Amino acid sequence: MTDRLAVLLGRFSVTAQVFHAGALCGINTLEPEGDLGQLHLVRAGPVEVFHRDASLRIEAPSLLLYPRPTVHRFITDPVRGADMACANVRFEGGAGNPIGAALPTFVCLPLEAIEGASAVLELLFDEAFAQRCGRYALVNRLFEAVMILILRQLMESGEVRSGMLAGLSHPRLRNALVAMHEAPAKEWTLDGLAAVAGMSRSVFANAFRETVGITSGQYLQGWRVGLVQHALRRGRPLKVVAADVGYGSEAALSRAFKAQVGLSPREWRRAQAI
Repeated sequence: MTDRLAVLLGRFSVTAQVFHAGALCGINTLEPEGDLGQLHLVRAGPVEVFHRDASLRIEAPSLLLYPRPTVHRFITDPVRGADMACANVRFEGGAGNPIGAALPTFVCLPLEAIEGASAVLELLFDEAFAQRCGRYALVNRLFEAVMILILRQLMESGEVRSGMLAGLSHPRLRNALVAMHEAPAKEWTLDGLAAVAGMSRSVFANAFRETVGITSGQYLQGWRVGLVQHALRRGRPLKVVAADVGYGSEAALSRAFKAQVGLSPREWRRAQAI
């Protein structure tokens, strides 16, 4: 099976930095920091969770993911508290990161439901609650491994109903998405993408729009523009980037970029520097 996450994670990194490990007691309100999301692992509760207009009670060991900045509150026993490990999660490029953008506003999963996670979680909790040298560096990497397991779980379970992750869950559409991810400079046509997916032209077009929420052409342009933003953040020359993502000239790239973002590439780069 084609690795649906390889190119995504290779181009758009997801990093984590632990900020709490141990008992969390009483009432704790967590404010967002910049464009960071947060990932919480509840080893032992119970925990009452409040965010926006929703609330839930966590009884079993669970994972709570807020991929985008969201104010949320935990209420636990004021004396015993709840055993938790918490990390800030950074999706490179913020709102422009396709992985972060594809995730639901909130994800809650029982730890036992995450396939293949038991050994990673056991080591993460062991290191997070100990006092060994280098534990934070190790726990950060383990949180990042958990993020990959979450993405895999959401794709393979089909729990995400629309957007990129839903497309990557689809047994046929995912082949077309991976093809675009791997070869963005190719002159993809609707017929060509349908052939990669093993579907007729009309069935592919309808299924893609219904599942991903946009046409394949719109998706390809968005993916290309995301790659351009990624390259511009690293200081790469625009004329080199244009060829890498399938535009014949800087002018063609600038037109597509402005149509997608509302700014020219140079205007966008200046805005990022402020």
